[in-house]
This record gives sequence, structure tokens and C-alpha cells, in this order.
Amino acid sequence: MTRNTPEIRRIQTAGTRALILTLLLSLAGVATAADVERERRLVAELEASLFDGDLQQLSAGNVTFAAVELAPDSKPRSGSIILLHGRGVHADWPDNIGPLRMALAQNGWHTLSLQMPVLEKSAKYFDYLTILPEAFPRIEAGIKHLLNAGHRPIVLLAHSCGAHMAMAWLETTTERPIDAFIGIGMGATDYQQPMQRPFPFATLKIPVLDIYGSEDYPRYTAWHQFV
Repeated sequence: MTRNTPEIRRIQTAGTRALILTLLLSLAGVATAADVERERRLVAELEASLFDGDLQQLSAGNVTFAAVELAPDSKPRSGSIILLHGRGVHADWPDNIGPLRMALAQNGWHTLSLQMPVLEKSAKYFDYLTILPEAFPRIEAGIKHLLNAGHRPIVLLAHSCGAHMAMAWLETTTERPIDAFIGIGMGATDYQQPMQRPFPFATLKIPVLDIYGSEDYPRYTAWHQFV
């Protein structure tokens, strides 16, 4: 569904918003940092099995991270899509984000699937709240990469935990050089771990497509009935 809502005036700068968000998220649990070694193992697994697309190394501040780029099979091109995967996997995960990026390329979309920060395997929703800000420079690096190559329009597509990262980023920035947002399985959390912050739909001035399955996890469908 596409949401069109009135503008809400904000007085905080983007930097102030990011700081406030980081402080609030840290209250959800003990502050932690992303598991760099686990991310390296996931990227090694990705590289060993990658057949469609080129593995890129993008820079986000002092962090270098992997991304999988795939040009469309045919012309004319529809545009470009940045993909953010779900919790604790890699940017070409075979159960979801991998087949999705390839299907999009087959239908005229230039895709860039970003490797997002991860925690150890047993980490839950509350744990991931503390590392959401680590995703922000990666999203911005992906956008910059596509803009420098002349790709427009740019759509941001995020699945599950990636949607939490994308929405947190959208909340903290006034500069949104994307043309649309697609969320798949948004609102995903864990047992007895309710969402801590509402998604900032009221401030978005771009089309939003919200996709979920009727037989998805109960927490997904309950959240959509609520909103």
C-alpha cells in the first residue's frame, strides 16, 4: 500500500536526530557493536557461491563493506534498486534476497545488494536495535555509488531487519536521494520484544510499498492490522 500523510514539521537537524536515535536505542539493551568477524565469514560464503553479479567493495567512512551489483538483462532499464537483507545473513542469501535481486535484474532493474552489519547468530531484535546506526553510512555509500554511475531513479528495498535499518535511516536524514521505498516483512521482531519506535511514515514524501504475506509470522500480520 502507498501511504500519503500530512507533513510534520521538525526542528532537529539530521545530526541531532541520529544522536537522539542512537541514545534511545542504547536504552533497549546493553550497547554492542557489529560482529565484524561473522560478517567476514558471511561475505566469504557469498563470494564462494556468487554466479550472477559482481562483488563490489564500497567505503562507508572508515569501514569497507561488500555489495553485489547486477546490471539488467535487457533494455530499456526501469531504474535501480538498493536491497537490504534481513537479520544475520549476507547480501545474496539464497532463501530471499538473492533470488529477488536476480528476478529484478531480469525485469530491467539495476540492482545493488548491500551487506549489512550483523551480530552473533543468536542475537534478537532488541540486540540489533543498538547497531541500526551502523547501517546508515552503508545505505548512503550505496546511493552515492549508483548516483556516481548515473543511475536514476533509485528505489530502496528492505526486508525484515533491513527494513528497521532503512526506516531508522529515513528518520534521521532530511536528505533522501531515493525515489521510493519498498518494505518486505516490516515490523519483524521477536517473542516478547515489541517494536520500540514507530516507522516514520508521516515524514516520508516518497511512494512507499508495504509488502507482507497473509501467512507470514503472526507478529508481522498483527503489526499490519495495527497500522
